[in-house]
Amino acid sequence: MKLGKSIVLAAMLSVGMAANASAEDIVVGSSLGLTGYGSITDGHWRDGMTIAIEAINEKGGVLGKKLKLVYEDNKSTPQQAVVVYRKMMSEDKAVVFDSGCISAGNFAAASFVTKAKLPMFLCSILPRLPDEQKWAFSFLPPPKFEVETRYEYLKKIGITKIGILGDPSPYGTIMRNIALAEAKAAGMDVVANESYQQEDSDFSVQIGRINASGGGAIIMIGQGNAVITTANNIKQLGLNKMLLLSSINERDLVLAAGKILGDQFMFPAPLIQVAQDDPSVITNPTTKAAVEDFFKRMKAKFGDIDPAQSSRAFDSIMMMAKAMEMAKSTDGEAVREAVEKIGHYDGVGASYDFSATQHVGVTKNPYAMAHVVNGKIAFKK
Repeated sequence: MKLGKSIVLAAMLSVGMAANASAEDIVVGSSLGLTGYGSITDGHWRDGMTIAIEAINEKGGVLGKKLKLVYEDNKSTPQQAVVVYRKMMSEDKAVVFDSGCISAGNFAAASFVTKAKLPMFLCSILPRLPDEQKWAFSFLPPPKFEVETRYEYLKKIGITKIGILGDPSPYGTIMRNIALAEAKAAGMDVVANESYQQEDSDFSVQIGRINASGGGAIIMIGQGNAVITTANNIKQLGLNKMLLLSSINERDLVLAAGKILGDQFMFPAPLIQVAQDDPSVITNPTTKAAVEDFFKRMKAKFGDIDPAQSSRAFDSIMMMAKAMEMAKSTDGEAVREAVEKIGHYDGVGASYDFSATQHVGVTKNPYAMAHVVNGKIAFKK
């Protein structure tokens, strides 16, 4: 009987110790679109966070504690994002969020996350309201950089008549408005302005209208498998002179689109995306060492996945940890203020310049036009 009681007591102590150990973790919550149209992008964001946290924990963690990533699938919808954000706040006790690229989902949760005074590190654009923006930090380069890169290239090769083909997401809407607003100054004539839904399986009608209006190139706005649908439709319609300039996109998708359309397909690419196939494009010695370590870790754990999103996710966690160390605290207010004071930071995916008045970290255009050559990504010359 006494032995039985000892076993029960030991078991109870064991459970208590496990709970206490778990309570000592610094919980980073993440709302991710792991199903739905954001699944590829947000899956890579998760992977980048994962290896960053592993690298930090290998060196002892932050403030003597381990970082713990808790993520939930928002199914690429704002409604589910609200559910998972609330769950991670109430059940998992997240002290900070580092969430994926579903802007609408992050917007939907921003009000109550802000009221809780929890910082939000985001793959997406910032929420709309100033009070919400105060607590959010975007690691996504501004949409205008994608537009400018594509317009500069088209102007250089002498194509001025273009069609826009985009989805209605918050990010897509912002980019469409920028593309329309800056077209005239860039010497572009938008002859057609077309839309699609992520679940659509054919864009032939929209592409046909762009072609009939004299468009020589399509400025595509939106990520995911829609770029493959567009490339296939251009091929099927026999439009062998129509150029497709997609948004930034994942490696597997751009390689597939490039295989379909050859030199008719191109896209804005960050340096690290090209460096995966051509390491020589990284010339800064300090950055080069960090990039090499990043690729080594990514390949060991996940294989040759696209680095464009995962590298900025990696940077976001590294900057989060730096802010906590600077603040000597995980308190939301202290961490938020520390991020604003980090100053210039050269990451593996981009360089960042956050401040009290600048919560979009990428302030210089990181893109150059790229295409697919023999199954590899290369800068367009």
